[in-house]
Amino acid sequence: MEFSQSSIAIGVFLAAYALIISEKIHRTVVALAGAVLVIMLGVLGQEQAIHHIDFNTLGLLVGMMVIVAITSETGLFRFLAIWAAKAVDGNPLKLMIVLGVITALASALLDNVTTVLLMVPVTLSITKQLQVDPIPYLISQIIASNVGGTATLIGDPPNIMIGSAVKELDFLAFVNNLAGISMIILIVNVAILALIYRKQLTTTAELSASIRSLDPREQITDPKLLKICLGVMALTITFFFLHQQLHLESATVAMFGAVLLILLAKKNTDHQLEKIFHKVEWVALLFFVGLFILVGGLVETGVITLLAQKSMELTAGNPVTTAMLILWLSAIASAFVDNIPFVATMIPLIKDMGVLGITNLEPLWWSLALGACLGGNGTLVGASANVIVAGLAAQAGHPISFIRFMLIGFPLTMLSVFIANIYIYLRYLS
Repeated sequence: MEFSQSSIAIGVFLAAYALIISEKIHRTVVALAGAVLVIMLGVLGQEQAIHHIDFNTLGLLVGMMVIVAITSETGLFRFLAIWAAKAVDGNPLKLMIVLGVITALASALLDNVTTVLLMVPVTLSITKQLQVDPIPYLISQIIASNVGGTATLIGDPPNIMIGSAVKELDFLAFVNNLAGISMIILIVNVAILALIYRKQLTTTAELSASIRSLDPREQITDPKLLKICLGVMALTITFFFLHQQLHLESATVAMFGAVLLILLAKKNTDHQLEKIFHKVEWVALLFFVGLFILVGGLVETGVITLLAQKSMELTAGNPVTTAMLILWLSAIASAFVDNIPFVATMIPLIKDMGVLGITNLEPLWWSLALGACLGGNGTLVGASANVIVAGLAAQAGHPISFIRFMLIGFPLTMLSVFIANIYIYLRYLS
C-alpha cells in the first residue's frame, strides 16, 4: 500500500511538473488540481495537507505585497526612474546601468516580482521618450531583479521558503551570507550587459534634453503618504533584522507592517481595501498552496527521504561534493523550470540529509539559495519575475523571444554560478 501511495505521489507530482513546464494550462490551476488529486487519492488526509502549507511564506508575501501596493500610489517608483534618467543626463547606456542597480536594490528590500511590476511600465515610458529599444533595459532588469533578490530573506521566493523552513536562518543571516556575493555578481553582470549593449543604446541630443527637462518631484502625487510609507517600511525592515530576538516570525513582521500602513494611511474603507487587495498576487499565492501540498505528498510517502539517501550515496556524504551538487543542480534546473517548485522539493531533501549524517547543513542552504535564485536568470521561464516582465513587454508591443533572452541570460547565469561556487568553497568548505 505504501509503495502504491508513493507511486501515486510521484506520478501526480511529475505530471503537474510537466504541465507547468509546457505552460499549456496555467501553473496555478495545475498545482491546485495536483493538490486536490493527492488528497482525493488518499496520499494525504485533508488535515495533513493543510499542515504542509507554509503559512509563514504566504503571510510574508501578502504583507509585503500590501505595503508595496500602498507605496506605489505615491509615485515613488516613477520618481526614482525620472531621477535616474536626469542623473545620467539622458544617456541611454548609463540609464540602463542605473535602472538595473535600482531594480536590484528594490528587489532586495521588497521582492523581485513586485519590483518588476512597478519598474517595467516606467522603463517602457522612458525608453519611448528616448526612442531606444526597451528590450535591453528589460533583460537587464530581469537579471538585476534575480541577482538583487538573492541578497535578502524577502528578495526572492526561494529565499522566503528557505528562511521559513530553517528557523536559524533569519533576515540578518541572509544579509551576512548572501548580500556581499550578490553585490559582486551584480557588478559583473551589469558590466557585461553594458559591454554587450554599448553600441545599441544611443539617442539624439534633443531627446536627451527632453528627459533632462522633466522634474522628478512632480511624480510624487502624495508626499504625506510617501513619508508614512517610508517610515513603515523602515520600521518593518528593522523588525526583520530583529525578528529572532523579538521571537516573531517573518510573516508576523510583514503583516504587522501591512496592517500598520493601512491604519496610518487611513485605507480602511471597503473601496480602498478592495483596491489594495486587488493588487495582491493571489494567483501566485494559490500556486504556492498547491505546490506545498504536492511536495507534502512526496514527504509523507518517504520519496524525499529516498532521494536524500541516493544523493548521499552519490556524494559519499562529502559536504564539499554535496554543496557543489546542490548549487549546480539548483542553477541548471531553475533555469528551465520555475525555481519555486524546485526549491519546494529540495527543502525537505536537504533536511533529510541532516538526519542521514551531514552535520553542518548551512553550506547546503546557501548553495540552494544561490543556485535557485541565480539560475532563474537562465531562461525566460526560470523565475516568476521573468515571466511577468515578458508578459508586460508583449502587451506593450515589445515581445522578448525565448532564444534572445537565453543567449544573454544563460551564459551570465553560468558565470554567476561559477563565482558563487568559488565563494561557497572559500567561505564554508575550505
